[in-house]
Amino acid sequence: MCIRTVMTFASPVFAHAAPKALHRLQVTQNKFCRAATDAHRCVRDSILHSDLELPTVFKYMKNGSKRFFDIAGSHPNALPPTHLIRRTRNVLTDPPDALTAAVESLNDVNDTHD
Repeated sequence: MCIRTVMTFASPVFAHAAPKALHRLQVTQNKFCRAATDAHRCVRDSILHSDLELPTVFKYMKNGSKRFFDIAGSHPNALPPTHLIRRTRNVLTDPPDALTAAVESLNDVNDTHD
């Protein structure tokens, strides 16, 4: 809960983060999920996230960064365009990692069976 609030506050920064940094946060989240649910180590991380209805760090950062940049782009007091040209938005343009893709496919399968 404490980490999620800091991640939300810093979501624009994580748009520029290296994939390895997001992976480290994902590993930490997986450990906490496993400890909170007392799940065996053989249970896949994608199953844990699907059952807990918890987005992966990559998806959470992508959604937060997208929201921030959408609001910043449409704000009436926006920065001059020269300040926004060099923004890379790695999180927004990179394809999802394997865990995020697996969780989304499980969620799609569960939605079709409901």
